[in-house]
Amino acid sequence: MIDMLVRLYDLPESGELYAKVAAQGITLRRARAFEKHTVAEFARTHFSAKWVSEVEVAATRQPVTCFIATQDKAILGFACYDTTMRGFFGPTGVAEAARGTGIGKALLFKSLEALRELGHAYAFIGGVGPREFYAKACGAVEIPGSDPGIYGDILP
Repeated sequence: MIDMLVRLYDLPESGELYAKVAAQGITLRRARAFEKHTVAEFARTHFSAKWVSEVEVAATRQPVTCFIATQDKAILGFACYDTTMRGFFGPTGVAEAARGTGIGKALLFKSLEALRELGHAYAFIGGVGPREFYAKACGAVEIPGSDPGIYGDILP
């Protein structure tokens, strides 16, 4: 799967997106270090063991490099950055029942804005599945020759 590149200095405004998510009673925030086990279990249950590893790395950073979407003390989705490699977005995932609420895009923007605040001009989205989503959401473009990129020699 190909990698994509995002111009962080050219991100669209996100306030309306965050307001839409908040109006549904959904909170977007950084995960906390003491919630590592909860976020990791969400990633394991809904996605993959490899993503658990990246959630665990994100929880060791200061500040934690994982945003979560919650409602009624339950995780609906998560997004990490600076875990696979510096400047990389992902992994990210939203529970199937919560898809279509705008959570995925909101978590994407929280992470991209955090990377921009760190001083990055560009962000990488590694091993992209939904290319059209990222192209439309944040203007991401495919990086030629990036398949498999850093994911070429993955251990099982």
